[in-house]
Amino acid sequence: MRLGVLDVGSNTVHLLVVDAHHGAHPWPAHSEKVVLRLAEQIGPDGALTEAGADGLVKAVGMARAAAAGLAADDLLAFATSAVRDATNAAEVLARVRDETGVRLEVLSGADEARMTFLAVRRWFGWSAGRLLVLDIGGGSLELAAGIDEEPDVAVSLPLGAGRLSRERLRVDASGTLSPPAEAVEELREHVDELLDPVVEKLVAVGWERPVATSKTFRTLARLAGAAPSGAGLWARRSLTRTGLRQVLGFVRHIPPAQLPGLEGVSAGRAHQLLAGAVVAEAVMRRLDVDALDLCPWALREGVILRRLDQLAPM
Repeated sequence: MRLGVLDVGSNTVHLLVVDAHHGAHPWPAHSEKVVLRLAEQIGPDGALTEAGADGLVKAVGMARAAAAGLAADDLLAFATSAVRDATNAAEVLARVRDETGVRLEVLSGADEARMTFLAVRRWFGWSAGRLLVLDIGGGSLELAAGIDEEPDVAVSLPLGAGRLSRERLRVDASGTLSPPAEAVEELREHVDELLDPVVEKLVAVGWERPVATSKTFRTLARLAGAAPSGAGLWARRSLTRTGLRQVLGFVRHIPPAQLPGLEGVSAGRAHQLLAGAVVAEAVMRRLDVDALDLCPWALREGVILRRLDQLAPM
């Protein structure tokens, strides 16, 4: 069957259309995205701005039309932390439903972690043993660990790269100055504080293979020397703690507006790179992880796999 997955994230609205059936590898047939940066369009009152809501409605409407044009049998539409945390989430969701006909399911942070974990488990298989899975999004950080397809621990923290860039470093895409060293150090202390209650839970579960997903980790790994996207889906990629520290050491001194000049850094997310690097370094340090394998599958693939499992004949 042909499935469409619409992921309303903190940075982008991403439509992925795949051809798949239960027990088979989902093969992408179409992918398109609109950069909205919803996490950065939250007003002082915690509500998604009118401009942000307008952009969301337009993007969802376009995605639905594209999925229909590609003859998708079903459209799985979900939203993550930006919409989940907005104080006017109910109103925004109702407007999207009324104006586009699409019902967005708001995933909890724990559900994000669980479905990302499922995707990573299926990608690496049972031979990977106990997995630790880390995912830095625009609005939140997801962490999960376990040996089955359902993790023993699944946690979400408000440590997304976009959120922290806006709230803690106060940078945007046009920034011509690097954040002061004091702000970076305060951010590191903030991340450590939020990680405190989580570290013990994850260590208690344990892992044999630590894995990272997400655009943030892929970009950091590329800057640390991992294979480019042109090397293909199957190329093995990893990120070492030493490499990450080197990346963090130089990106903290480069103004956000100049970061897109680095290979592998997209213009739309460049200003979030420093915050993402601080979070990644803190997690690897606190969990004593020397190296992470990169997984090309993440939340969207997890949603697809969960849906296919539900459709499987008994």
